Amino acid sequence: MNELLLAGTLLLSYFAGAVPFSQLVSRRNYGVDLRFVGTGTVSPLNLSHVAGARPAVLAGALEGAKGTLGPLLVGADRPGYAALAGALAVTGHLWSPFLRGAGGRGLATATGALLVVVWPAAAVMCTGLVAGVLVRRLVQAMSVALFALVPVVLLVDTVVGTLATMLIVAPIGAKTAILIHRRGRAA
Repeated sequence: MNELLLAGTLLLSYFAGAVPFSQLVSRRNYGVDLRFVGTGTVSPLNLSHVAGARPAVLAGALEGAKGTLGPLLVGADRPGYAALAGALAVTGHLWSPFLRGAGGRGLATATGALLVVVWPAAAVMCTGLVAGVLVRRLVQAMSVALFALVPVVLLVDTVVGTLATMLIVAPIGAKTAILIHRRGRAA
């Protein structure tokens, strides 16, 4: 893949990640803007509060699939760029230009990217998803899974895999830090 094609693929990854599937499902089928209900995030979890499990599962699958697109197009022979493509998809989801900078938490998109780039990390995220659904504390369980990613991947994968994992989940940490900072100033 030449440099121009790679740059185009990375740009495509960002804009694919920015497509707000949960919002599209919510607006089209229920007439609800997810930014103004429930948790205020454009996410499958918030969609489940508005519309139930079935639409949320569909949206979650689409949110995860968009995370796989860039890394699959870049290919396994360039793991650093594949991880960057995944990180750009997550960044697009977190701060979507189609939603004027709003977005979701990025967990499904990150899981999709990790599935292609570092599958053990995706397994940890999926474990967090299942645990969260079982105990009805999805966000908390997925947050614990995020913290467990780096040590687990370091144990079962290479240093490159660990760095790729950190690159993909770094935007989620950045958004979380920004939200915490804003809440602290508002209090």
